[in-house]
Amino acid sequence: MLTVAGSDSGGGAGIQADLKTMLALGTHGMSVVTAVTAQNSLGVQGAWELPAEAVRAQYRSVVDDIGVQAVKTGMLASPELVECVAELLAGTEAPVVVDPVGVSKHGDSLLAASALDSVRTKLLPTATVATPNLDEVAQLTGVQVETEDGMRRAAAAVLAFGPRWVVIKGGHLRADEGHLRDGSGAGASSDSSGGSGSDSGAGGAVPGGSAEAVDLLTDGTEEHWLRAPRHDNRHTHGTGCTLASAIAAHLAKGQSVPEAVRAAKEYVTGAIAAGFALGGGIGPVDHGWRFRATAESDSPPTRP
Repeated sequence: MLTVAGSDSGGGAGIQADLKTMLALGTHGMSVVTAVTAQNSLGVQGAWELPAEAVRAQYRSVVDDIGVQAVKTGMLASPELVECVAELLAGTEAPVVVDPVGVSKHGDSLLAASALDSVRTKLLPTATVATPNLDEVAQLTGVQVETEDGMRRAAAAVLAFGPRWVVIKGGHLRADEGHLRDGSGAGASSDSSGGSGSDSGAGGAVPGGSAEAVDLLTDGTEEHWLRAPRHDNRHTHGTGCTLASAIAAHLAKGQSVPEAVRAAKEYVTGAIAAGFALGGGIGPVDHGWRFRATAESDSPPTRP
């Protein structure tokens, strides 16, 4: 497994979240660092992108020797890095999950406006699965999503750029919006496993948000609506990175895209539920929640 993304010094998102997810799901994680951030639970205090030649050298070093069974991309920062990574991915025969990271959990920009066209025309066409949240959908396509039906329009707009599948993460949908239910539309199906992977309020508490976290996975023909109850937990830093990495990990194991996304949702839902306070702001999801759950179930009962 290979992640091509930025570093989060606070350990909740970016490369650090990706590697934790890969380990938790039984894969060997490798990394290409695209940028270094000074970041904590309160926000991003600074970001410094690496030169394209450094990114290219890391990628070739890993892929040419070790090989790779799936790649996940995250923060790419600039047009130069987006185009460099897109060129590398186009020459790699492995599933690619593109998380088109635009802003951080705290609203800090992680992608130059000048890079948006490169994401649309160069990066998204390499994607097996793209995983934008609603803010990123608006940034890339101009489509403002306020209802579940709007998620269909958003998916069509993203798919027009060339990814094979897209997950539209509906973490921002409000409680008063109507829900589409099972069997709505040609080829539609509904799944209930897992929570939303949106970087903002994904499956966690959202003021005015829906009681359900709902996402749409589609290739333009098949539809899979993924629903789960929201967890009342504000500590959701790194959710989008974690979801994309989990999808890539399951693709690396040979699962189909719908199977990989459902399994990733289940993992992310547990990580959100177990998210914990760290620092003075928004804490991270718990990438090791399954390890702890297993350890607790194996422990002998304690006496009162």
